[in-house]
Amino acid sequence: MLENVLIKKNCSLKVKLTVKSLVSLGLVALAVALPQIVHAALGAPGGVQWLPMYLPVLLGGCLLGSLWGISIGVASPVVSFLITLAAGNPMPMAARLPFMAAELAVFGAVSGLFANKIAQNGWLAFPAVLLAQIAGRTAFMLLVLIFQAVTPFTPAVIWAQIQTGLLGMVLQAALVPFIVMGLKLLLDRDKNQND
Repeated sequence: MLENVLIKKNCSLKVKLTVKSLVSLGLVALAVALPQIVHAALGAPGGVQWLPMYLPVLLGGCLLGSLWGISIGVASPVVSFLITLAAGNPMPMAARLPFMAAELAVFGAVSGLFANKIAQNGWLAFPAVLLAQIAGRTAFMLLVLIFQAVTPFTPAVIWAQIQTGLLGMVLQAALVPFIVMGLKLLLDRDKNQND
């Protein structure tokens, strides 16, 4: 979606990359901060229920497209892990990190497939988020099934976590598209004022 706005403003490649990089950095920072806030307020179970890191990744895909969405999806848990490891309490835990990075990469990739269409019709953010959530959670489960012999996770544990996180997923399936549509309205209004 953001690419379309930058093209319509005749921005140079350097400006496009700068804007997308700054937006990506902001979303990764948000993906690191939100879980800390949720865990401080609700404890570790709050993170499993509300899935706060997922929201910025879904936004990133919808706004920036698949490649940037994948980058945000992989970077978010890795940066969070490194920062919290330095503080002595790594989040996500090391065993979960590769699974979560893969899951969030799928979130960013699938939601990003809709970015150009969302620029034309903001309502398409709803199927973008829903399909990204289904694909990402499915990828996580498939990876656990494949690697269950070398991981502490079992399909039953992950299925229980998926069920626990359903409320967070439903909230994000509603919230992210409205944020995207709100941003689209702001960007379209700004574009119309500059024409």
